[in-house]
Amino acid sequence: MKPAKNSVNRRSFLKASALAGGGLLLNFSWLAKAQAADKAEILNLPPQWTEINGYIQITPDNVVKLICPNPEFGQNVMTSLPMIVAEELDVDWKNIVVEMGPHDNVKLGPQFSGGSQSVRMYWKPLREAGAAARQMLRQAAAETWGVPVDEVTTKAGVLQHSGGKSAKYGDMASKAATLAVPKGMTLKAPKDFAIVRQSKRNVEGQKIVTGQPLFGLDYRADGMLIAMIQHPPAFGMKLKSFDASQALKMPGIRDVFSLKLYEDGFEQGGFDTRTFNELLVVVGKTTWEVMNARKKLKVDWEPTGDTKDTLMGRGSKREVVVPGGLESTSSQLEKMAEWAKKPAQVLRKDGDPETAFSNAAQVIERTYTAPFLAHNCMEPMNFFAHVTDEKALLAGPLQAPGWAEPALTKILNLPADKIEIQMTRMGGGFGRRAYTHYMTEAALISKKVKAPIKLIYTREDDMTYGIYRPMYTATYRAALDANKNLIAFHVKGGGIPEHPIHANRFPAGAVDNYLAEGWEIPSNITIGAFRAPRSNFNAAAEQSFLDEVAEAMGKDPIKLRLDLLKRAKENPVGKNNEYDPDRYAGVLKLVRDKSNWNRAGVATPGNEKYSRGVAAYFCHNSYAAHVVDMVTRDGQPYVERVFSAMDCGIVVNPDAATNMVQGAVVDGIGNALYGALTHKNGAAEQSNFNNYRLIRHNEAPKQIEVHFVENDIDPTGLGEPPFPPVFGAVANALYKSTGKRFYRQPFAEQLIKL
Repeated sequence: MKPAKNSVNRRSFLKASALAGGGLLLNFSWLAKAQAADKAEILNLPPQWTEINGYIQITPDNVVKLICPNPEFGQNVMTSLPMIVAEELDVDWKNIVVEMGPHDNVKLGPQFSGGSQSVRMYWKPLREAGAAARQMLRQAAAETWGVPVDEVTTKAGVLQHSGGKSAKYGDMASKAATLAVPKGMTLKAPKDFAIVRQSKRNVEGQKIVTGQPLFGLDYRADGMLIAMIQHPPAFGMKLKSFDASQALKMPGIRDVFSLKLYEDGFEQGGFDTRTFNELLVVVGKTTWEVMNARKKLKVDWEPTGDTKDTLMGRGSKREVVVPGGLESTSSQLEKMAEWAKKPAQVLRKDGDPETAFSNAAQVIERTYTAPFLAHNCMEPMNFFAHVTDEKALLAGPLQAPGWAEPALTKILNLPADKIEIQMTRMGGGFGRRAYTHYMTEAALISKKVKAPIKLIYTREDDMTYGIYRPMYTATYRAALDANKNLIAFHVKGGGIPEHPIHANRFPAGAVDNYLAEGWEIPSNITIGAFRAPRSNFNAAAEQSFLDEVAEAMGKDPIKLRLDLLKRAKENPVGKNNEYDPDRYAGVLKLVRDKSNWNRAGVATPGNEKYSRGVAAYFCHNSYAAHVVDMVTRDGQPYVERVFSAMDCGIVVNPDAATNMVQGAVVDGIGNALYGALTHKNGAAEQSNFNNYRLIRHNEAPKQIEVHFVENDIDPTGLGEPPFPPVFGAVANALYKSTGKRFYRQPFAEQLIKL
């Protein structure tokens, strides 16, 4: 095995190291942003250290403290990332203590949880950090004992020599801190892993189940006030005037005022999205008092008209016109149908699809639609802020502190080193907490009232504030020749306000004549990343359509997919195909075998037959396939069990990975059957769980069997990939159950009419 490249030089290591109580503090930085005085040193670091940091502290009593740099919202990175370090460090997992690190864009890099990148991004650097620390401890022991370093071995945090000498890591930590970082490190072969690939309990599990204060809503500070925002009742409206006289008379109320989130001309970063810019704020002593005072406000609202936003991205800026008007779902659907008939942007074209379709013996054409979806994190948006003229302290749940900090520095007029961001555990994220306007709102409110405050959204605030999964539609067409061979494939998709199409994914590369097009309709309803952005709709439509194509061709749906993947491997069309046909086919074969797909008449305990649906998809560098088994109870179809197959490379923590897939399956079934957020005259028609339908406990599958493809590929992501194909598998099972194809989400609305 090739030795890994050295990650830090001696000077940077010694600068980042410190002795505390005789212990060893190792700080492996690949610095994302530098202080001016350190910039030259930072630029000398190798490229692989530009995005990650491992932080290791060994105490004299052999306890190893690992700081998790990435925010935690249930994906279990606070356990899996330390496992990676511990593997190469060779320590006893029982002696590991894990803490969530604060935001530190010098020591800890971008600290972004999203895009299924946490383990993938940290895999190699954290292994290198652990291996470097282990080698330095071996060197310290060798020098102390006067023996060659090659004769010093380690086992579970203990250094040993064949001559009978032994010492704990903590005994050698101080000396190790004075040594040079090794020039080359050999990382373990996967076959030698002792911690990675072994299930470990969530390091915060006991704290969670015993109700310890881990989440943003739990955060408290002396003198803290509560703030809430009264936002306009509809998208396309803004504050005109208000009368707070009655609200100010309510018990516990300190102040009511309006302020702007972004001043005119503010250059928004990619995650500075916000819906309502003019804030009407109520501040008081308690949440209950503030909620009651808000009801006493007398507010006049007015139309916004068209507005302009200045957006920064990829080194340039552009102006975007946000249209005014009060939008309704019914008119949005009509507008999408009109736009679908217009010429669209060509995203990819292979061969001559126009001729192939004109000469086809049979053309299959279907259109799919899906509504806006609310993220509905269990913990609504909240953030603590204490801002003074000199500094700012912020604490709360967010996915991307490094991306929020630039906006804070501009808005608060404070340098980054005067802004401290503490990250709490998140009660759900799913992309919603990457858009941290609520953090900036809290900071501005604290600055205004000159006191520490916690901004809290109610469920109604959260659900009606925007940042939704977009509204989508796509039309798929397939051309068959006289022998029922697939000769052309066409997808044309659009949405409000973005299209869902990934033009270079399957079945691109598997069909001679292929065309992908996209179009977008501007809107004042704000959208954002929603677990597996765009893929969650694209997979649903594509996988439903492929089943219908398979039926027209007289083929088993899994065989059709495998045949296309074989073509993509042996004689691919085009050069930009994103997926690996072998890995894609691997999950299909695994789920086929584990579900006994080809065995007819699989029965439930009640002797009912399962209605089976299958779907598979590639996104976020990983591959997922599901077989959904559906039964009918009381005249309604329910998903009774699910077989899932995943290829996400090396699985760090198998139990946690299984839980991740199971959660994605339940989430996907619920959204496919019930999820929908609609608008009438700009106002969201759903504002809480009484009218925004979620899956219920008795509707969840009784069995979700998860299988992973075993390989030694570096981890490639798991949080999002299992989610998108669930929608298609449910739709395909519904067809087998009801005899009806489902083209419009959510499906449950159509089941009622059957």
